[in-house]
Amino acid sequence: MHDDPRDIADEPSRQAAVAPDQALTVLIAVPTLHAGAADTGTVELVRILAAAGHKPIVVSRGGRLTGDVVSAGGECVLIDMESRNPVVMLRNTWALTRIVRERGCRLVHAHGRASAWSACFAARMSGVPFFTTWYKGFREQNVFKRLYNGVMARGDRVIAVSDQIAELIRDRYHIPWDRIAVVPTSIDFRRFDPAAVTLARIEAMRNAWGVTPRDRVILVTGRMLRRKGHHVVVDAMRRLKTMGVKDVICVFAAEDQGTRYAGELWDQVLATGTADIIRMTGPIDDMPAAYAAAAVVVSAAVQPEGLQRGLIEAQAMARPVIVSELGAGPDVVLASPAVPHDQMTGMRVATGDDAALAAALIRLFSLPDSVQRAIGTRGRAWALDHFTAPAVAEQTLKLYAEAAAAGRS
Repeated sequence: MHDDPRDIADEPSRQAAVAPDQALTVLIAVPTLHAGAADTGTVELVRILAAAGHKPIVVSRGGRLTGDVVSAGGECVLIDMESRNPVVMLRNTWALTRIVRERGCRLVHAHGRASAWSACFAARMSGVPFFTTWYKGFREQNVFKRLYNGVMARGDRVIAVSDQIAELIRDRYHIPWDRIAVVPTSIDFRRFDPAAVTLARIEAMRNAWGVTPRDRVILVTGRMLRRKGHHVVVDAMRRLKTMGVKDVICVFAAEDQGTRYAGELWDQVLATGTADIIRMTGPIDDMPAAYAAAAVVVSAAVQPEGLQRGLIEAQAMARPVIVSELGAGPDVVLASPAVPHDQMTGMRVATGDDAALAAALIRLFSLPDSVQRAIGTRGRAWALDHFTAPAVAEQTLKLYAEAAAAGRS
């Protein structure tokens, strides 16, 4: 049985610090520091390393999470690590190599493909271990894309955030299992605690969305990218409206990445006549209140997503979730038929199947309120049991210690 989550959230800072002569200076390469999985994962890694007495240096193009890196105890170096221009990537290789040598970095850890190419060559040229972290499954439309993605499998240790991603890496690149480590993300259970969210915050969120007290909110989080499957949700909402399902509103709390997809999505909303039941809010600052104001959280991803932080946060907030088969694996969401109905924390539907998604939403909303609450309660217990910061920190620091020991031998 776990301690109070308010205590759990503080435990990374209680990790025993390494002796000064064992402290590692680590170069972490990530394309940007905005809001993606790699961006937030970098902040989490910095917090773990700094709390243990190590010295993380984050090299990226920067973004709104730069301040979070510094607050967590890291150092930021701004270089355009997002560029795919071969000339820029070559220049970045030399810049990273210089940092590794001048600062005495003992390990290079890449998050994201563009940054991984420069980081990989810098690590090899400097003779230090190279780590990569996979947050999702990349599409491989052709041989060039496969080659570009393949750098993420070149790590001395390849970290996957879920079993689903680990299996994908193994199947595609046939690297030995002993080079792959599954390390999930962790959640701040003090922040994502339904008991800590006031009714006033929930009402403020629902008012901002323009929903009535009787409306059931279907919340979709994550960046507005095609692989996230927002278009599948729009078609599912059209089906619900056609079937006469009342008092249902869908909220896309999605960050627009500046792609054409956002415009195409709005055109789809207009074409399907669902503008009255779909809201596009952009990023939300008070995500705990957003989850608390929702009846269900949906991921309709059409590519392997590994471990979506939003799904874990939703379960931590005791909200049922509905995911596509590629949206999350059984190590993230407990769903039938993998588990009995009385153990499930959500539902799973076929990828890209808007009819199946609509049917799942109807099934969920037809359940008694007590059963829906029970699903949410199990989800919170599941999240507390598998995604605590101390467990993630312990796994991460063990991998780093093994790499440091191998480097000294």
